[in-house]
Amino acid sequence: MSSSPTSPQEFLVAARPGTRVVVRYRIDGGVTDALGELLSCTGTECVVRTRRSDVVVPLVEVAAAKAVPPPPPRRAPRTVS
Repeated sequence: MSSSPTSPQEFLVAARPGTRVVVRYRIDGGVTDALGELLSCTGTECVVRTRRSDVVVPLVEVAAAKAVPPPPPRRAPRTVS
């Protein structure tokens, strides 16, 4: 039986690049989330490719992290008749 990571930081370090993740991290005035593909993770930071940009998150600021399922398929454009 394998043991699962016990902290969000351990999860991120153990996760394979390409895993879709959500990372909640502290910023001035609160917290925010980065949702996207995990590009890399070192002992000090992880990089998540979101729809807008690549986000570098210092691991000391991570409050929560987990793998998430792939995004739903895009809807077909609406047609006006």
